Amino acid sequence: MEFKPLITLLAIVNPPAIIPFFIHYTQGFSTLQRRRTIGVASFTAFCVIAACALLGIRILEFFGISLASFQVGGGMLLLTSALNMLNAKPAEAKPATNDLAEGAEKAAMGYSIAVVPLTIPLLTGPATMSTVVIYAERAHTVLQLATLVGYGVVIGLVTALSFALANPIARILGQTGINVLTRLMGLILAALAVEVMADGLGKLFPILGRTVGG
Repeated sequence: MEFKPLITLLAIVNPPAIIPFFIHYTQGFSTLQRRRTIGVASFTAFCVIAACALLGIRILEFFGISLASFQVGGGMLLLTSALNMLNAKPAEAKPATNDLAEGAEKAAMGYSIAVVPLTIPLLTGPATMSTVVIYAERAHTVLQLATLVGYGVVIGLVTALSFALANPIARILGQTGINVLTRLMGLILAALAVEVMADGLGKLFPILGRTVGG
């Protein structure tokens, strides 16, 4: 399998862009709590990607949704995420509603915040899930499917590394550097989103494919 799925996933998940959120949500955590949070968040991100790769197509079949429709919808979602990133916002970010008191309360809960909100929806939200399902359908052999699941391992490792180096990275890049990185990944993601939508529209409306080909 080509490396395009990995590049797409890295652009969507974009762990460095989540570093400010990681720092915010782990304020007051001990070193052990931070390590546990990193481990749980990384493993959960892998689990989400692996589950979507192995079960995503079956879920679509259960609900009677065609892959072409899912590609168009997923592509639109990717494009929305890309536009958010071009505005220097994380691809899966949602408005934060927690105040400092709630942050302290989460610190007492240990690493439970590693799953929500750090992994879902900040790291692996709807855009990530839809992307994995689309690429899983294109995997025609067990090896290709295993490679896609393996990319989930890579995403988990990149997430762990980014969070482990959160403070040094934040100091080196600064908010401006993180914003620039987010915009760059957003531009790449926008191009990939258009490609996914074009493929889906070509399947839904074959005349479009013939027009382009002509």
